[in-house]
Amino acid sequence: MTEIHPPTQSSDAKANQWAMFVHFSVLCGYLVPLAGLVAPIVLWQIKKDEYPIVDVHGKIVANWLISVFLYSLVCAVLTVVLIGTLGFLILGVLSVVFPIIGGIKANHGEAWPYPLSLKLIS
Repeated sequence: MTEIHPPTQSSDAKANQWAMFVHFSVLCGYLVPLAGLVAPIVLWQIKKDEYPIVDVHGKIVANWLISVFLYSLVCAVLTVVLIGTLGFLILGVLSVVFPIIGGIKANHGEAWPYPLSLKLIS
């Protein structure tokens, strides 16, 4: 029995656009609290069956969101020794840069797993 894997590249412009929206929706959290968590998950769940590539990108974004949460917990503990403050700053920058890069690559039909992201959802 062979296992079917979703594609990691797509030439379908509409699918690529939805994948891009999944990445860019992470940035909604900077405008509306918790929107950066809710919006990508909702978009992913709504479009993953229609466009298999969106499922791939949704998992990438979900893994990043979980990773940032876990890294934030570590940074919170490390603020006692002041290193955590630098960690929060780095996480803030990466949480803007990675979704932008991921969204641009998604729009070109390429899946880009975020560096430093824990692969918890596969």
